[in-house]
Amino acid sequence: MTPHVTSAAPGASRADGAAVKAADRAHVFHSWSAQALIDPLAVAGAEGSYFWDYDGNRFLDFSSQLVNTNIGHQHPKVVAAIQEQAGRLCTLAPGFAVDVRSEAARLIAERTPGDLDKIFFTNGGAEAVENAVRMARLHTGRQKVLSTYRSYHGATAAAINLTGDPRRWPSDTAAAGVVHFWGPFLYRSPFHATTEAEECERALAHLADTIAFEGPATIAAIILESVPGTAGIMTPPAGYLAGVRELCDRHGIVFILDEVMSGFGRTGKWFAAQHWDVTPDLITFAKGVNSGYVPLGGVAISGAIAETFATRPYPGGLTYSGHPLACAAAVATINAMEEEGVVEHAAHLGANVIGPALAEIAERHPSVGEVRGLGAFWALELVRDKETREPLVPYNAAGGDNAPMAEFAAACKASGLWPFVNMNRTHVVPPCTITEAEAKEGLALLDEALTVADRHTTSA
Repeated sequence: MTPHVTSAAPGASRADGAAVKAADRAHVFHSWSAQALIDPLAVAGAEGSYFWDYDGNRFLDFSSQLVNTNIGHQHPKVVAAIQEQAGRLCTLAPGFAVDVRSEAARLIAERTPGDLDKIFFTNGGAEAVENAVRMARLHTGRQKVLSTYRSYHGATAAAINLTGDPRRWPSDTAAAGVVHFWGPFLYRSPFHATTEAEECERALAHLADTIAFEGPATIAAIILESVPGTAGIMTPPAGYLAGVRELCDRHGIVFILDEVMSGFGRTGKWFAAQHWDVTPDLITFAKGVNSGYVPLGGVAISGAIAETFATRPYPGGLTYSGHPLACAAAVATINAMEEEGVVEHAAHLGANVIGPALAEIAERHPSVGEVRGLGAFWALELVRDKETREPLVPYNAAGGDNAPMAEFAAACKASGLWPFVNMNRTHVVPPCTITEAEAKEGLALLDEALTVADRHTTSA
């Protein structure tokens, strides 16, 4: 099957695409890539749940780019808000009070749990994590921060050291005040658990031991992704986040929840923590707050931590903190999501469309070891053998070792589906605005592409 062909952007041609590609290869340095080994697709346009190249090949975006276009591509209300703001006031330093910045902060604070009513704006998720950690350290007077393996928190100095996947390794100084521990993940349990309840109990006991042996009085914060994203969309067992909250309260540790990927409707709630009725001390956000139309992130701050800096200056800031164009996009995004029931739609998709369909797909394919997720936030664990749970490719596989996943991804793209693939997983993370018909179209294409993964299983 070949991608659906649509009309290219007005006036666009294959020659234009070739020129875009040539300029990219001549001058753009890409992230996370060996520069001579990549072949980036030249994109001519996007709308809703789709984007297309200069040849008119259209792709259903099951990745939401980097799991950030929660409201889809080119939402007219958000585009109009950016245009209107650009005509009125493009930029202003963060020290001024600006109507659109204040309104964005108000709308975000209204949706956070508990008393997280103050918003510090950043340009993205990694900077949000950097500042949340700084706030925790200054608030407690301690330096150590605990985070899990199988996590991602960003690529800046503190955030990359907090990260628990191999992207940390080239930058890991082993001296950044970070201690990693195991979070709950029943499918590959480090605790030999057989039920979600056992996994929760043993994961909390492990964390309590880690705190005890590290010294509670040395620990400023524990940071968790409410639902780990890139590392595998591992929804925590019931009681786990509440248990971490209790441990933090017991030892005076700041509890930070990273909602950069899971926030703003992605899981069927405004913030994923709301599924478990847990309120942290700090929430980091970005991505879905305005679907990445203009870079924006931030930290939602509890009253107690905000009070620490009532008369003591907070030693941090960014030139573009609360940029008016970005805040205008956030205001329009949040209002559109509210008016159009986008959060509720994401919950419906997960419960009634994506979740049931993926369960059926797992039954049909020997390469699908587990399906997990909620809302518009799902992962398929691909394996060579369902019984042994051997991953389809080794941990952190590269080159020829990663061939089965590369072949699977290529099959998706050849059919017109743009997947999110990491290690031995594919994630189903379309825009939260995707229609049922579009979701079913993508799931059918995924079903077909998984036959390629099946060829690499022990049952083939």
